[in-house]
Amino acid sequence: MPKTSYWPDEYLEKRKSVEEAISRIRSGQRVFIGSYCGEPQHLVRGLAEKSNRFTDLEIIRLMSKETSPLTQIAEKTEEQSFKIRSIYLGSAKTEDMAKNMRFHTPVNVSEVPHLFKTRRIPLDVALIQVSPPDDFGWMSLGVSVDITLSAAMSADLVIAQINERMPRVLGRCFINVNDVDIVVEHDEELLTIPDLPGSDRAKRIGSHIAGLIEDGSTIQIGLDATSQATSQILSEKNDLGVHSFFLTEDIMHLYAMGVINNRKKGFNEGKLVAACAIGSSALYDFLDSNPAVDFHPFDYVNDIDIISRHNRMISMNVAQIIDLAGQVSCDAMSQTLYAGVSGIPNFVRGANRSKNGKSIIMLPSTAEGGKKSRIVPLLTETIITVPRDDVRYVVTEFGAVSLFGKTVQERALALISIAHPDFRDDLLEKAKKLGMVGHERSLGESVRGVYPVKLEENIEIDGETITFRPAKPVDERRIQEHYYHLDRVDVISRFFHEKNRFPRGDLEGLFKIDYIRNLTILAIVGEFGFGKVLGVGEYYLDESTNMAEVAFSVSKRYQGKGIGHILIRKLAEAAQEHGVNGLFAYTSQGNQRMIRLFKTLPFKTRVKMRADIHLSCRFDEPEPKSK
Repeated sequence: MPKTSYWPDEYLEKRKSVEEAISRIRSGQRVFIGSYCGEPQHLVRGLAEKSNRFTDLEIIRLMSKETSPLTQIAEKTEEQSFKIRSIYLGSAKTEDMAKNMRFHTPVNVSEVPHLFKTRRIPLDVALIQVSPPDDFGWMSLGVSVDITLSAAMSADLVIAQINERMPRVLGRCFINVNDVDIVVEHDEELLTIPDLPGSDRAKRIGSHIAGLIEDGSTIQIGLDATSQATSQILSEKNDLGVHSFFLTEDIMHLYAMGVINNRKKGFNEGKLVAACAIGSSALYDFLDSNPAVDFHPFDYVNDIDIISRHNRMISMNVAQIIDLAGQVSCDAMSQTLYAGVSGIPNFVRGANRSKNGKSIIMLPSTAEGGKKSRIVPLLTETIITVPRDDVRYVVTEFGAVSLFGKTVQERALALISIAHPDFRDDLLEKAKKLGMVGHERSLGESVRGVYPVKLEENIEIDGETITFRPAKPVDERRIQEHYYHLDRVDVISRFFHEKNRFPRGDLEGLFKIDYIRNLTILAIVGEFGFGKVLGVGEYYLDESTNMAEVAFSVSKRYQGKGIGHILIRKLAEAAQEHGVNGLFAYTSQGNQRMIRLFKTLPFKTRVKMRADIHLSCRFDEPEPKSK
């Protein structure tokens, strides 16, 4: 009969000191160290202290804050003591790691458990950190399940640090006392990550992204300052769910506010699902025995099919750099806590497959204190993390664009429009030399334009959501289509003569705008990046009088619904904010709609009858309130 034993007896036999545990490791072996904030610090210190007795010990880890200088030891001993195999780089990496790229193994983290289980990368030893065992001998891997569970189940020798401070996180993250060989009891504070200081740039990126996220979405979001700002802006949303690499402080706060409730995920409903947690001790307390939280390994959390099952799956990841074709590199940079090859492509593809899902790449427009653009003509000497055909939405502090289904020229012009103004001209000229953009193209006033996101507004009219927003250079084609579909009478009202051609050259003033001296507001219905323009309102500043001339057009189907009223209101508000004296317009005597439109403004309207009608109002002449 097979031998049976009671787990507490096994536990007592397996309990050792850290010195005894480390003495079981032999030179030439491959040792896995638990990841992220779940790193078993006590065991790693013991390993580092005994480094001089090892030769050719290979250390495998997913990510480390390098609390013990294993990389420095590897470098100083010319790898005779330790060889490092780091699967995932981030800015939490040390400067030593940054200088030693030879230690990095670029592999998608969702594939790592398979490498361990199939022993393509055989593990001799796993150093892990767990919670104390429950009444049945089960210990939780707590804040770090990721690849640690598969490492623990695959290694020949498992050494577990038992830490009272490790939260008992639920999900597929347990290992039994019978499945470990040595336990070392040592209580210590878990590694924590402080909040990064916020920035106005990160908040502006977040404000653009917030407009792309609908109530009821399931989100995956990163850890850098931009992601934090985005998380904070989501406080106005409802019924969000989470399926992500990490759980963070911001996600905890959104859950406490009721913004995240996981009720409409469509899969794993009611659960915050992640592979690990990175944050403060308050976050770890939140996770302890919380039935709303399920942690799973990366081969589940990062599985494309699993990701795509969620309703409105939104992936939000920070890039280091993107080229005008849409190729993205997410290798580590100093502004992020953790970045790299990781599992970003899985979440991008999973979100793209999800019903009504969106994959969003966000990046600050510049690096090195504004001296270098993060949007470049063409990536040639860096690793491509996300290929151009997978990229959908891209956001900088200067706006959001959709690249899906767009030509190379449309992609290039879209990305130039959200680049920092200091680099737009140069990017356009280089795009022309590369044949990505026609030589006749120019940026006009838009070269300095900063998109005013505050003018965006979604308004429901007759059960249909209509977006009112400033025009962008990427709107060129849809504005043309709007005019081509106008009725003959509406064309004459807008242009004062019959017109059946609307070439780009005639309309450049509508999208080559600086948003101050000239501004175009569009009314759009439909999906972001694919919407149909149903109304156009525009103003052009006459600098000699400091008055702005306005013009409007609304598709026939949408006339009489107040759309013109909303357009002129927004134009007036923007013009007034920029110090313009007032508005004026010329129209035909038969265009009573234009006259009524002007009279909806809270300013005294002057009407001069000529061959045509001249309408005007000044912002310093309010319309007297009727008694």
